[in-house]
Amino acid sequence: MKNISTIILLFVLLSVDKTVRAQEPITKDTIEGKNIEMLFPGGKTKALIISMDDGRDADRRLVELLNKYGINGTFHLNSGKLGTKDYLKKEEIKTLYKNHEVSVHSANHPPLSKLSAKEIRDEILLDRKELERLTGKIINGMAYPFGNYNDTVVAIAKECGITYARTVEDAYNFSIPTNFLLWTPTIHQFGKAYFIPNDSLNNQKELAIFYKTINQFLAADTLALLDVWGHSWENDGEGNRWNEMEKFCKLVAHNPAIFYSTQIDLVNYINAYKTLQYSINKRIITNNSSMDIFIKRGHKSFTIKAGETIRFTE
Repeated sequence: MKNISTIILLFVLLSVDKTVRAQEPITKDTIEGKNIEMLFPGGKTKALIISMDDGRDADRRLVELLNKYGINGTFHLNSGKLGTKDYLKKEEIKTLYKNHEVSVHSANHPPLSKLSAKEIRDEILLDRKELERLTGKIINGMAYPFGNYNDTVVAIAKECGITYARTVEDAYNFSIPTNFLLWTPTIHQFGKAYFIPNDSLNNQKELAIFYKTINQFLAADTLALLDVWGHSWENDGEGNRWNEMEKFCKLVAHNPAIFYSTQIDLVNYINAYKTLQYSINKRIITNNSSMDIFIKRGHKSFTIKAGETIRFTE
């Protein structure tokens, strides 16, 4: 009899537990039956980032190409190498990247995880300080040289005022990074084409994967971020890579659904979105940030201007 009572009690407790868990997924966005979703600036449903490393001479040609098609770029530079063979000159940095983002890539491009804490800190801070001097702008973005990092590197980057840091681990998806200091890009320029010298079959296969990914992004019907990374100097290699780069630019340019962003601009926008304040019934939303925020509520889009409070009656 005692065993039967125990079984009945356990059944009741499990039933109660299931009821509680069923309520947990109800969030601030769904209590009133209206989902609230972030849209990119301008109410766009897609965002595009071009993220290039090193600061080599070929950046001049790439910047010219991006400017031609109205695409913003993020350029991660090694300030300690500027002015040396095959690298840009320091005096051209401010003008060349006028409409783009300049970001940290370490002063001298070492594998950071192999350095001491002091050396890691010096590489990041020296690069940041010099790039800020050259551009006259605040710089707090980064790409890990060689994509090399560990917990220590990430922690020190954060201590040095870095708010995002890009890796080289292709995600092959269009999701927004949940940890900006471990920013995984979508895909390398042209996938892994040209990674194997003189292998035309591999090049064809990887280019097919690259363009399939781009077309999937263009066809996406949900919020989608495409982050293409690489190096401008790669386009000087075998094949018609500059032609491929222009083909890609043409494919994604002048699309009214796309927000053409730098990495830091997108980070700042997402952080501003996260500071929105809601009333208990989620019908009052206040934007205390300094930038306009765009949302989708139910099936309608709304703009919440900087410092504005909006109210919904239903």
